[in-house]
Amino acid sequence: MTPLILDTHAAVHELVNAGMPERQAETVVRQQARLLEQNLATKADIEALRQETKTGIEALRQETKADIEATKAGIEALRQETKAGIEAAKVDLIKWIVGINIGTMSVLIAAIKLL
Repeated sequence: MTPLILDTHAAVHELVNAGMPERQAETVVRQQARLLEQNLATKADIEALRQETKTGIEALRQETKADIEATKAGIEALRQETKAGIEAAKVDLIKWIVGINIGTMSVLIAAIKLL
């Protein structure tokens, strides 16, 4: 563990000068030093966190790329399906138009023969 830079002697001296008994001041400063040593992040802690964050970001980037590619593929499949549906609808429409025209012509021919 990286040594903590805390002038414990000066801290005890300051507390004693403020009116605290020396044994109590030493105990308070010792507890403060222990808390700082246990809870402060070291450079190694920060570097490990930085590396972990970079790794996480890269994983998210790759996952996002894969999601985008999957979405593109899905869109292309839908585009092809829609195109095929439109072509089928065109064929049906042409059949209907031809059928209606033949029917109309038949009715006209029948009407002309009746006159």
